[in-house]
Amino acid sequence: MQNQELKIALIQTNLIWEDPLQNRIQLAEKINAITEMVDMMVLPEMFTSGFTMNPENVAETMEGETISWIKKLAKAKNTAITGSLVISENGNYYNRSVFVLPSGEIETYDKKHTFTLAGEHKVYKAGTEKNIIHYKGWKICPLICYDLRFPVWARNVENYDVLIYVANWPKPRVNAWDALLKARAIENMSYCIGVNRVGLDANSHEYCGHSAAYDVLGEKLTNITPSKEETEIVTLTKTHIATYRNKLKFLDDKDVFSLNS
Repeated sequence: MQNQELKIALIQTNLIWEDPLQNRIQLAEKINAITEMVDMMVLPEMFTSGFTMNPENVAETMEGETISWIKKLAKAKNTAITGSLVISENGNYYNRSVFVLPSGEIETYDKKHTFTLAGEHKVYKAGTEKNIIHYKGWKICPLICYDLRFPVWARNVENYDVLIYVANWPKPRVNAWDALLKARAIENMSYCIGVNRVGLDANSHEYCGHSAAYDVLGEKLTNITPSKEETEIVTLTKTHIATYRNKLKFLDDKDVFSLNS
């Protein structure tokens, strides 16, 4: 099915430290409170636990309770739901983005740039491949938090339409979050969406949200209140992308290169 519009709910929320059950309960309330029909709902990074370096306390498998829960919600709400959580697989832990369709089909992306400042690289195995998700005629590129600082990884060589970052991005560096989300939209001539958590975690790191959506010209489309639990719905249009890509043709002049992981 080819949709000319894509309606997306950005769910900016606090997270309960290392408590998947309680996070599922509170997120289900927020998801079920959305009465408007949407095509996709976006949750923050590590939405079952907060940004923990104790994966053994919260890790699940792809057949675990959270995946079962999110499949049921996606089916009941007839929408795709995406966010990242801690997954245990083949003896490794991953910070994995899941994109769950109403049909129960799941697309995944493992975070490429693990956050060395917090020691994420010591406990989580880094991903090596981007995954462009085809959904309702749109091409969507899911990335995670620290990936935002690396424009080469996000470079739009696949002609994707929407770039999505889910995050636990702390308040002291939120200016970088704001600037880089806008930059990724402009340089890739794509919509760019960032969903960040709010609140304090167990390490006393504060998160102030600043979740937002930007269009291909870097215009902000949302007005989510910083530091508040809030959901906002934004509508993306194919005509906006086509109009400015055809008019400006900036992507035609992009540098050609290849990545060696």
